[in-house]
Amino acid sequence: MRRAARSHPDSAVIVCGCLAQREAEAIARMDGVKLVLGVQRRGEVVSLLEQALAEGRTINAVAPLRAIPFEALSVSRHEGRTRATMKIQEGCDRFCSYCIIPYVRGPVRSMPLENVRAEARLLAEAGYREIVVTGIHLASYGRGTGESLIDAISAVHDTPGVARVRLGSLEPGIVTPSFARALGCMPGLAQQFHLSLQSGSASVLKRMHRRYTPEQYLEACALLRESMPRCAVTTDVIAGFPGETEEEFAETQAFLCSAQLARLHVFPYSRRSGTVADRLPGQLTEAEKHARAQALIATGRELEAAFVARQRGQVVRVLFETEPEEGMLEGYSGAYVRVRAEGDSALLGAIRDVRITETEGALATGCII
Repeated sequence: MRRAARSHPDSAVIVCGCLAQREAEAIARMDGVKLVLGVQRRGEVVSLLEQALAEGRTINAVAPLRAIPFEALSVSRHEGRTRATMKIQEGCDRFCSYCIIPYVRGPVRSMPLENVRAEARLLAEAGYREIVVTGIHLASYGRGTGESLIDAISAVHDTPGVARVRLGSLEPGIVTPSFARALGCMPGLAQQFHLSLQSGSASVLKRMHRRYTPEQYLEACALLRESMPRCAVTTDVIAGFPGETEEEFAETQAFLCSAQLARLHVFPYSRRSGTVADRLPGQLTEAEKHARAQALIATGRELEAAFVARQRGQVVRVLFETEPEEGMLEGYSGAYVRVRAEGDSALLGAIRDVRITETEGALATGCII
């Protein structure tokens, strides 16, 4: 923020999001800052800035997070040309011990189902072939409204012009037999499921205040694979949580392999002031956290290469997204495998069947059929 103000002294700095929600008064006192927004009123950013400039003052528009509605922020243009993200849920009440989000994003709230349909329609009309449905805690969608996450996914899936629906991060607890069967009945659903893990050690999960065990996580994976045998399960893992012993870390390494995950997102534990984990004993050094993160990243590369190798000989549906280079297009399959195949720019934004003939690491190569 300070660098932005120094580099552009004639500009107005706007600060919004989680940090602004927590530290609004301090941020409002910073040189160059003209507007502070939290996680609400973001749709008013232009009018609020115009007011601040007209009145020659800084406006602090951050409000307490109590009984606030879902803020609909319609977007009809995204950075890429083929995939758009639709956020349908906000807030979280899980209070995991390492996470500050419940304190700064407010209570659970959901985009009304009719708005979900309208937003999906707008994105389809704008030419987006794949819509990624996301939320802060997506599994909480519809709480207290009588609607469910399956209702929202179906609404997007059934929108004319939407070729593929992909889901954001899910909690293992939402994966029941009926949930997995409902997903398996949607032909346009990308069969890649990001099931949040964080640790494969039962004792670490307990300290994290996560609401599942490693065994329950494996059960969720099994249910998804039972309905969709070729699906990919990806996850995120925290390395070096407070008190994590060598034995607990080894449990996580072994668990990741036993779960046959397709991809890992690895994060060294980062302390957040105000969280329970920040006060836990046994804080690891940055060097220890880094070393464990690197070990997990190496495991992740091996798991991803093994998953991609299993695609050889398979026919997968690929959404081509990048301009051809040396006659080769690239895109992603439903299982979020990066696939390269011969083709021209006329295929950009198209979904085609590709038979995988070769794999190398995280990349698959094949022929359009």
